[in-house]
Amino acid sequence: MEYKVEEISPVKRQVNITVPAEEAEAAVSATVALYKMRTNIKGFRPGKAPASIIESQNRNQIYNEATTDLVNMQINQIMGELAMAPLSRIDVDADLIERGKDFTYSISFEVAPKFDLPEYKGLAVEMEKAEVKDEELAEVEKRMLENAAEVKVIEDVRCPVDGEVVSVSFAAYKDGQVVDGIKAENFDLVLGQEQALPEFEDLVKTMTTGEDGEKEITFPEDFINTSLAGQTVVMKVKLHAIKERVIPELTDEVAKKAGGFESVEQMRQVISDSYMNSRQELNKSNAQKVLLKDLLDSVEFPLPPSMVEDRIERLTRDLEYKLDRQGKSFAATGKTEEQIREEFRSEAEETVKSEILLQSIAMEEGMDVEPQEIDQFLSRIAMQSKTPLHELKKYYEDNNLIMPLKDRILADKAMELVWDSADVKEVAAAGETKKAAKKTAAKKAPAKKAADKDAKKPAAKKTAAKKAPAKKAAPKKAADKDAKKPAAKKAPAKKAPAKKAAAKKADDK
Repeated sequence: MEYKVEEISPVKRQVNITVPAEEAEAAVSATVALYKMRTNIKGFRPGKAPASIIESQNRNQIYNEATTDLVNMQINQIMGELAMAPLSRIDVDADLIERGKDFTYSISFEVAPKFDLPEYKGLAVEMEKAEVKDEELAEVEKRMLENAAEVKVIEDVRCPVDGEVVSVSFAAYKDGQVVDGIKAENFDLVLGQEQALPEFEDLVKTMTTGEDGEKEITFPEDFINTSLAGQTVVMKVKLHAIKERVIPELTDEVAKKAGGFESVEQMRQVISDSYMNSRQELNKSNAQKVLLKDLLDSVEFPLPPSMVEDRIERLTRDLEYKLDRQGKSFAATGKTEEQIREEFRSEAEETVKSEILLQSIAMEEGMDVEPQEIDQFLSRIAMQSKTPLHELKKYYEDNNLIMPLKDRILADKAMELVWDSADVKEVAAAGETKKAAKKTAAKKAPAKKAADKDAKKPAAKKTAAKKAPAKKAAPKKAADKDAKKPAAKKAPAKKAPAKKAAAKKADDK
């Protein structure tokens, strides 16, 4: 066998191979011999039929198998001799072997671009100091107490108010027929927490215990169920009961019931430690991103096209998988698959560049990934996504994602090496820096205050007037818009579907 490597581009290679006729003949003969041993021909004892008969009766299979085996063997040999690690699949351009003729074919694949590694050790980077505020811990305690609250039925016959829990049965009707999926029996809804469409809550607030009510409700244009978006239905509701939540005082007994803590003190310490660890990891991750961006900005190299396309494909399939688990499709995003793929392009290119750089560092440092590291990584993802490990592992195997996952782990290890060798300077959190700046400004203000006292009053009123509308409008455009979409998936009560989904998920498990 002879071969010649051709550089198609900085990231693509083509190898042209010529196999002498004798070697090609030997490959066919070896395959014929294998078929002879396992093929029964009438009139001949097993393994005694002439090779010519075996070859004529199984010609297509024999020549296909002989060609495939020869090519695979030679690819492994060539890759070993060239010490190349293809970044993409190896494409083979070959016809079948012919007896008495030299066998020529070519293979092509993408490789990592050649570039000089930048200095990646001892780099300076700033990391925000982790801190946990008392109000954050107080908010956690508040939520825990709310979860431990007892719900008691209010005996008074009256209309419910925000903060109270109502038990309702409801259904949406269109042209006299119940709308599929917009129906629930004895559903508990907390009023005033935006768990349902405002019009639905307004209707419930006009009713008293035991009363029936109905009202026309128009679903918003961005309703998650696109078939109902902008549609008007008649919502019929029955109010079964009004309940109040009695929140207990925080005691050792409540702490034990809430999370198995021995005391309130231990609970607070565990929560504080958990917050601190999470904040430290988050700040470290943010600092690592800055460090990596500085490294990426210091080098330029071409990206393998198929590697970018493969990354786009994986991002698209991951999104499809997540949507599928929620009972949705690409149509629920309001975009076509082509649009989604194009939106992923810049992210894919940045990720590929990061992987190539970090893998080059890993290669320079002689790093590798053990099988147990892959299993540990998948276990973490399974826990975070609440997906059964065997199901997640099968998904990765079926979609050929194990090798890309190995590359990702290798890149992570290289990033840790860069981080461990970095000169990390801890700085005050952004919030603390702003507070310090405000204090400095406040100290300087009195010197100017006397002269500008009268002039500042109108300006202050004008500023407040300008900011008020912006502050009010922001939640609708940003936070509320995204929050309402998934919550209002199937019913006017936004969390009704979530509750059903959660129950279904528990049953499935």
